[in-house]
Amino acid sequence: MYADDELLPLSGLQHIAYCERQWALIHLEQIWDESYDTVRGSLFHERVHLEGYSAAKGVRSERGYLLVSRSLGIAGIADVVEFTADGDAAEAVVRPVEYKVGKPKIEEWDRIQVCAQALCLEEMLGCAVGQGDLFYGATRRRERVVLDDALRERVAGLALRMHELFERSETPRAVRGPKCRRCSLADSCLPGAFDHDAVAYWKEAGFEKASQHALCDEP
Repeated sequence: MYADDELLPLSGLQHIAYCERQWALIHLEQIWDESYDTVRGSLFHERVHLEGYSAAKGVRSERGYLLVSRSLGIAGIADVVEFTADGDAAEAVVRPVEYKVGKPKIEEWDRIQVCAQALCLEEMLGCAVGQGDLFYGATRRRERVVLDDALRERVAGLALRMHELFERSETPRAVRGPKCRRCSLADSCLPGAFDHDAVAYWKEAGFEKASQHALCDEP
């Protein structure tokens, strides 16, 4: 069980699932570069994160719901948590709802975030949470997320990995790939800088002999 001062942001799970280096730049080195996508996302969430609740058709919706899991060592805020308002309390359905400005993704990054919220709710409320929802602004529709064992294990593994890197204060080496094109931290990360070593750099610059002498020189 993690103490209060050991809890890491739940939002980091989505970052580390996308790229470990991105997670480290944000959560270890405190680097954040705004992009068109991040600004859109922030504006989209401003209304959702207003604390309060609403009730309709037997469902109570709590906005800006505080979450914590001491077993995973994470804390955060759910956009919305829905509770059934009628029936036996033991049979009540609890469902986290995460709002996203874009459209549904093939990748599991958004589903990981919803699953982590559900695990927090299970620990806090002592109830089973079998599913969650993702609401996408681009389609104005919900996507149901089934919280199966594979997804739960994936979240637990990512949480453990976050704590390992945090304890070691380790920023992983950049690995350039297709995801780098849409990453808001590409200019700070400089993934292309790791494609060549110093010798290769000097060779491409036309100083092959100079680079060989530099390696042989005494410091």
